[in-house]
Amino acid sequence: LVMVFYGSNGKSNLVSMENKVEHQAKNQLTYDIHLPSDLGMLYKVRLGLQSLQNSISQLSLHHFKMQNTSTLDTFSLTINKTLPPSLNGDRWIEFPVEWPLKEALSVVTYHLTVFSRNILSERNLVHMTACIYGTHGDTGDRSLLSSLQNIQQREDNESFLVIVDAVELGELDKVVLLISSKTDCKLDIKKLHLKEAVKEHPVYVFEVNEAFSVDAKTPEIQREIPVSFVIRGDKQTNDTDNNLHKEGSQERNLTEYTIKVYTGDKRGAGTDANVHIILFGNDDKSEVIQLSQPLEHQDPFERGKVDTFKIKSKKLGGLHSIEIGHDGKGFASGWFLEKVEITDASQNSVYCFNCNR
Repeated sequence: LVMVFYGSNGKSNLVSMENKVEHQAKNQLTYDIHLPSDLGMLYKVRLGLQSLQNSISQLSLHHFKMQNTSTLDTFSLTINKTLPPSLNGDRWIEFPVEWPLKEALSVVTYHLTVFSRNILSERNLVHMTACIYGTHGDTGDRSLLSSLQNIQQREDNESFLVIVDAVELGELDKVVLLISSKTDCKLDIKKLHLKEAVKEHPVYVFEVNEAFSVDAKTPEIQREIPVSFVIRGDKQTNDTDNNLHKEGSQERNLTEYTIKVYTGDKRGAGTDANVHIILFGNDDKSEVIQLSQPLEHQDPFERGKVDTFKIKSKKLGGLHSIEIGHDGKGFASGWFLEKVEITDASQNSVYCFNCNR
């Protein structure tokens, strides 16, 4: 057994359950754990099996209790879960830590849909994991190929669903993929869609568009995929958004827009807030697009800078207006926007929207 602790000051490394306390009660194991640094107020624990390489029987966990030996603060929880839940299932479970007078996070089921070309045919020889990051921490490395659902295969497209149970992550930020293989193969991953199972929206879209060449001699490949855009969904765009994950004919109805955002060269012009944009065309309007990952630099919307974003959206026709704004987060979030230039790849048209405020 291994554990990871999450607190207000960060998270621990993998903590191995080695230091058993003497005089164990029946069906009860007690461990002394020394954390190398003060994690602050703990809000989440991840508990799992170190490795499933060896043949291992399932482990039933009934109850969990921990106590800070300095403050005597105690937390206990009835779990009643099995690790792994099935022969090929997830080897981790997570639960929030509840303290008096402090609201705890909840456990959420996430649906991660992988759109690819040739992974399914190689899945018995390939090892792929994803670690999902959000404002409330991460999921740790979760297997993508252990137990798949909603498998769809066409001639040159495939998709499958992976279910991840985790303490809620808040706003999602990035996914880190780890890929290795026992044989020579090329794995073509197009994109990932991630959402909570019980909600239609928001859908976080992670564009990958990369073919990974792997073999037994290749060290594990790691890729960090930032969120490309978020489908928030509203009454006008629900039908289109719900179909965005379907490949084929719908893909041909998408077009690429290049959005250039010019921040003014004035004192205090930049912002650290989260910026979003909506495009309005003669035929339709786009979903709410989060402008978070520019092509040029990591820190967008700084004084006197130009940030370029490439996004895919349904074809909107000729653009006539935009809505652009931010959420006011961060210190001195005020922003002086000079102008926005948008290029429609399908029509090779450039639209300029001046703001100067």
